[in-house]
Amino acid sequence: MGANPALEPLSFLIGRWETLGKHPELGPNAFKGHATFEWFEDGAFIRMRSSFEEPRIPTAVAVFGSDDDKGTFFMLYFDVRGVSRKYDVAVDENTWRWWRDAPEFSQRFTVTVARDHRSMVGRGELSRDGSTWNADLDVTYVRAGS
Repeated sequence: MGANPALEPLSFLIGRWETLGKHPELGPNAFKGHATFEWFEDGAFIRMRSSFEEPRIPTAVAVFGSDDDKGTFFMLYFDVRGVSRKYDVAVDENTWRWWRDAPEFSQRFTVTVARDHRSMVGRGELSRDGSTWNADLDVTYVRAGS
């Protein structure tokens, strides 16, 4: 197959990350987890696997890809609940984000990346009406072994 050069802007994600999550519906305590980003199919895609010690946050897998004609990225997501979704993805110098716009359930997640690429802070939001946004899952990532 061979590597997909369009995914190079996301290559800083590759590796294992320790995570710390918080969710407004789960109280004030943070919960531990981990995420792994790896090249998939010889670099054609990036695969993410994530899980938390908090059982109410689903274990998930996602695949990042690109659309050469549009010059865009996307993420296909699936979790243990059987939930499957497509998200648009964007990346720039110090942030990456994914989002989904749907009339009854929109989501967005923005991650700020440290300059040394050893940590990231993600903030999630959701909307059930397309206009009012509420806090959702927040995740801090620290590169394992850092």
